Amino acid sequence: MNKKIPMRSCIVTKERLPKWELLRIVRTPDDRIIADESGKLNGKGAYIKKDVNVLNMARKNKALERALEHSIDDSVYDEIEKIINN
Repeated sequence: MNKKIPMRSCIVTKERLPKWELLRIVRTPDDRIIADESGKLNGKGAYIKKDVNVLNMARKNKALERALEHSIDDSVYDEIEKIINN
């Protein structure tokens, strides 16, 4: 029996991809924005493709800010970029 692969949509490219190809960004209940590498943190989440170009598009068109309904500091984008590059 085949195991079902969890699929999620990138909020920038609108592509449906397997969950492990995306990075979940979370607005926690105490209103912090963090990258959730485990995919299990509580809070409102949005997925973006693990690609620096996609991250730059998200930064430019404020896609993450709209999805999470919260302003995002540049340091958060820098942190996300570090995670993508590793």
